[in-house]
Amino acid sequence: MKMKKKERQVSLVNKMEQTPFITDEELAKYYEVSIQTIRLDRLALGIPELRERIKTVASNQWNETVKSLSIDDVIGDIIDLELDKRAISIMTIQEEQVFSRNKIARGHHLFAQANSLAVAVINDELALTSKTELAFKRQVKLHEQVVAKAEVIQVHADDKTTVEVKSYVKKEEVFTGVFHMYRTSGKKENS
Repeated sequence: MKMKKKERQVSLVNKMEQTPFITDEELAKYYEVSIQTIRLDRLALGIPELRERIKTVASNQWNETVKSLSIDDVIGDIIDLELDKRAISIMTIQEEQVFSRNKIARGHHLFAQANSLAVAVINDELALTSKTELAFKRQVKLHEQVVAKAEVIQVHADDKTTVEVKSYVKKEEVFTGVFHMYRTSGKKENS
């Protein structure tokens, strides 16, 4: 049973407070309405589109915190970061990131999101990927939201840091990678 407009809009506000990174497509399915209806509801309620909501959460603090690359060079949007410990980014797969025939994301975009997050989490002026061990677990489709989670698992004495990145669509793992990173400062201890 479909809700009336006012009921749906009240429910929409609550739903977006609980899950601020939900896509318009997911909301349309949830409420059994068109994507355009969701967009009109958001507009009427003054709720920005997903990309703007993510930017608001990320704020400008990452510009001052990320040392190893410009925030503009990170693939996806960083929503959480603790240098030399962990980081999280979100990327919604767009039309230009998929194969035209089957609408499946090109693997290099998933790799780029994970690799740039592995670089961003390094607390150093320069961090480069020296080696990776990767596994793609399942295909990612157009408009799916990929959440990448990076965790520093070891800081070595020889200018190397090992970062594990796992990417998910909803709660399903779609990509894993272990990134062996070279850093210039040679941090001696794992913080």
